[in-house]
Amino acid sequence: MDKTPVPQGRVIAAHGRHYTVELADGSLRKCFPRGKKSQATVGDLVAFTPQGNDEGSIDRILPRRNLLYRSDDTRTKQFAANVDQLLIVVAPEPLFSDDLLGRALVAARSVDIEPIIILNKSDLHGSMPLARQRLRHIVAAGFKVIELSALTTVEVNAELSGVLQDKCSLLLGQSGMGKSTLLNALVPDAAAATREHSQALGAGKHTTTSTRLYHLPGSTGDIIDSPGFQAFGLSHLTPDEIVQGFPEFDDVIGLCRFYNCTHRHEPDCGVLNALKDGKIAPERHDLYKRILAENEARSRY
Repeated sequence: MDKTPVPQGRVIAAHGRHYTVELADGSLRKCFPRGKKSQATVGDLVAFTPQGNDEGSIDRILPRRNLLYRSDDTRTKQFAANVDQLLIVVAPEPLFSDDLLGRALVAARSVDIEPIIILNKSDLHGSMPLARQRLRHIVAAGFKVIELSALTTVEVNAELSGVLQDKCSLLLGQSGMGKSTLLNALVPDAAAATREHSQALGAGKHTTTSTRLYHLPGSTGDIIDSPGFQAFGLSHLTPDEIVQGFPEFDDVIGLCRFYNCTHRHEPDCGVLNALKDGKIAPERHDLYKRILAENEARSRY
């Protein structure tokens, strides 16, 4: 019986059906999935069969700690697996979307990933007060916000070095928020590494659609960069997972009269009472109702 150990590695880059797998010794393999479906994502630990000197076929995905993705009526988009924390980049200019930010926070908490908001472009002093004002409900709900300017490498490393140490962090944000500038401040060779990965896979000019993991210089942390997004569907979440995305509900849900309370119209609802007393922001409760209603509408079809 053949007891030869099955080679294993970590997916550090993905572009369509092309994956770069990093082995424990730091060597890389260009791998492809068996069959038609591409189920692996960046951050996955995989078992593979070597082919030639630098290629291989992915046989199976090892158990994941978590998987972050968004989904709507037409498609599901995987961001990354085995992530410790989510860094959501927003900025005062162009104006970030409250709705998209709120949905990303829900997605992270639904799979027990700690979300941290990076308020970038802090050098835009005239626009920062409005950005802080728009984030006040997020801060009140208990989410952490870090202000910085990605243009200043020293400031970026001073603010984030401790946050990123020993963690695998996923960098996420709408287009225009300065996510790429922040990545380049953290990983100076990121642009070159992305080009090299693209050329190796024949991805050409479509490098912005790929996802890649980078090792942080001088640190034991890793950071995963993902494409910018303009939508964030949560149709895969259950009602309980949606509730989990709103930490300000935690202390008052136990006060609801009904065990199956939806926190929208029921009498003696702890959430609605907290909303009435000003302990929960109306904007946050509106987002909760919107996500819940969208998922209920989809489940009817």
